[in-house]
Amino acid sequence: MADRDLAEVYHVETKVLNQAVKRNIDRFPIEFRFQLDDEEKTELVTNCDRFETLKHSTRSPYVFTEQGIAMQSYDIYF
Repeated sequence: MADRDLAEVYHVETKVLNQAVKRNIDRFPIEFRFQLDDEEKTELVTNCDRFETLKHSTRSPYVFTEQGIAMQSYDIYF
């Protein structure tokens, strides 16, 4: 799940969500969240219309695995 979608679920800004991860990075295994590379970002924008706004963004989104989503649900509120 993309960071912006997860932020929407928790009713916070994407920046706040990613800051929560950075604040608790020692408890958040790296395999639970990763950043798309430029090729993956381009493919995402090409195949999913709702990500059109990322087309000209210089930042690639972070994406969360199922375990990352579960971990983030704890970190965002505590």
